[in-house]
Amino acid sequence: MECTCSCGATSFQTLGMPLFRFFCHCTICQRFNDAPFADILVFRAEDVALPPPGTVIFDTYRPPPNVQRGKCATCGQPAVTVFTARFLPRLVTVPRPMFKSDAELPSPAAHGFYDMRVSDANDPLPKYEGYFRNQIAFLKHLWLARRP
Repeated sequence: MECTCSCGATSFQTLGMPLFRFFCHCTICQRFNDAPFADILVFRAEDVALPPPGTVIFDTYRPPPNVQRGKCATCGQPAVTVFTARFLPRLVTVPRPMFKSDAELPSPAAHGFYDMRVSDANDPLPKYEGYFRNQIAFLKHLWLARRP
């Protein structure tokens, strides 16, 4: 699937289907996306051909720097996030707005960091509150989505 920011300066491809999709309500995602929550798709790192160097500006919002969030260098739209954590596979998340259509994307699986929400979500999805519950839920979704 082709991923492109609103100005077209940052584009890249996903080479496989996302592992899962979820809404993150943490304050970092709120700031990074300039929105009440982030709608993100989680991929194995090898399933994303990252954009060329210089098209995305990466930043660390909280130490340790195991999460690098990148925005288009031209328009500032959130483009891609790279996760590097010990004992976990390398992961990449791509915000939903980078995709042209929902047609090939999975439905969201859950809400994370729901205790930090700006407004309530009126849907039947699981809503995880607190850091540890959120981390366990993320790992559960990662485990359920694993592929050979």
